[in-house]
Formats: sequence, C-alpha cells, structure tokens
Amino acid sequence: MSNFIATPTRTKAILNKYNFAFKKSLGQNFLVDVNVLENIIRHAGINKDTAVIEIGPGIGALTEQLAIHAEKVVAFEIDQRLLPILEDTLQDYSNITVIHEDILKANVVQVIKEQFKPNQGIHIVANLPYYITTPILMKLVQDKLPVSSITVMIQKEVADRMAAEPNTKSYGSLTIALKYYTEAEVVMTVPSTVFMPKPNVDSAILRLTMRQNPPVHVENEDFFFRLVKASFAQRRKTLQNNLKSFYKDKAEKERIQDLLEKAEIDGKRRGESLSIEEFARLANTFWKAEQ
Repeated sequence: MSNFIATPTRTKAILNKYNFAFKKSLGQNFLVDVNVLENIIRHAGINKDTAVIEIGPGIGALTEQLAIHAEKVVAFEIDQRLLPILEDTLQDYSNITVIHEDILKANVVQVIKEQFKPNQGIHIVANLPYYITTPILMKLVQDKLPVSSITVMIQKEVADRMAAEPNTKSYGSLTIALKYYTEAEVVMTVPSTVFMPKPNVDSAILRLTMRQNPPVHVENEDFFFRLVKASFAQRRKTLQNNLKSFYKDKAEKERIQDLLEKAEIDGKRRGESLSIEEFARLANTFWKAEQ
C-alpha cells in the first residue's frame, strides 16, 4: 500500500477532489512526508497492543500511519468539512473511529471507557494547530487522563518553552505546569517543507511522558499555579515586585519579604531562576500563611 495519504501528489489529489480550502482560523497544515510520520510513531512508543487518541486528523495522513501501527485509533476532528474526506481516505482501515467534536469540550475519559479495552496502554498523538497548542495540552494534562504519553508536533518555539530549563529565555509558567504533570522532551525538529501549505515557522516533536506523581508536593495546586504565573507576570521584574502586584494591597511589602525569607528565597531573584522545587516551597509557605 505505497499510495499513502502523506505525499504531496496524493494530498493534492484529495484536496482537489473535495475542493477543500484551508481554513486559516483552524491552523490547518497537512503533513506530506511519511518518514516524519513514522518518526512520530516511533517516538510515541506505539505498537500493535496500544490504543491511540489523535487530535485533528485533517485528511488522515497521520491517522493512516497510526492505524497501521496501533491496535485502535480514535480521532477527534472539529472541522465538519473533513468528515466525508476522512470517511473516504480511511475506508480501508477498520480500526479507526472519528469523533466530530472539539477536544477542548470532549469528555475524553468517557470516550476512553467506551472505545478502548480496560487497562490498555493509551498514547495521545497529534499534529496540533499552533494557535491552540497550549490550551489543548493543559487540558490533557490537567484532566489526568489514563494515558502513558502525549506526543505532539507543534511550533518549535512553543516546544522549546515547554521543555525549557531554568535561567533561559524560554523558561516560564508553562514549563513549570508541564513539568509538574509530565516529563517533557523535544525529540525532533521538523522543517516547514514537509507541510502543505508550508507554515512560516519550523516545528518540533514534543514528547510528554505522564508522571505517576508530581515531582514536588504542593499544599494547593490551584494556588501553586497562580503563584507561578504571577512570578512571571513581568519577566524583567524581581520576584518580590511581581508578588507585590499579585497581592495588590492584601499583603504589605514587609510581609511578602518575611514570607520570602521564610521560604529561603531571595526576593531580588527573577521568576525564571527558580526551579520547580523552589516554586513549591514558595507556594506552600505563602499558602500556609493565608490559612
């Protein structure tokens, strides 16, 4: 079956057949290189025993390769116009289910229960639209889904932010949030030439391996994430000044200074210099003081 969807010729033929026009608003860029797809599948650790959830199958290029390598694939597609195309392009594969739903609104846990075997190894794989990468990934990790890993093709700059180390420009509240739930690693860079239409930026494949337990203990998750976000609110400002803005008039400067000292963190440092362990200590100190 060498006539895969993920080739420029076949992709063009499918788009012409259906008079399909790309929607800028949905960030549609279709992959036209089978080697890249096979690399994604390899990095995701997919085999014949595993089940896969795909987000945004497009015309089915990645879906087809997933169906070849996995036991079962469930794909969420938001664009109604693609449903008849997918029905056509994937008709040879009996192990694919396409669900017409926005992943951000879907009850994924319910879908997993209905579609997959109990205790089956599940991986999420997607070529994500750039404009909505962060909300989708945050929903997937915060919903604590019973999945082993999430492997996504995203904008390289965003992938670098998600897997960044402290004291780098890319390091921020997003890095910390993903580090809390997952181990993040950029496994491969992908040039813009393997897409149709060609995007203006390079992409990268990011693999998130789900953690059984967070690497740090926090007293209150919601507060921890709010405090982390506040610490990066203005990157040029010190921790002390960012926290002062966060508390507005509720906590005077001296009190913030006291709590920083109690957490053994220098208020003159910037948010980007703190490790996740330091953020946890900081959040727990402030949280306990409020109770």
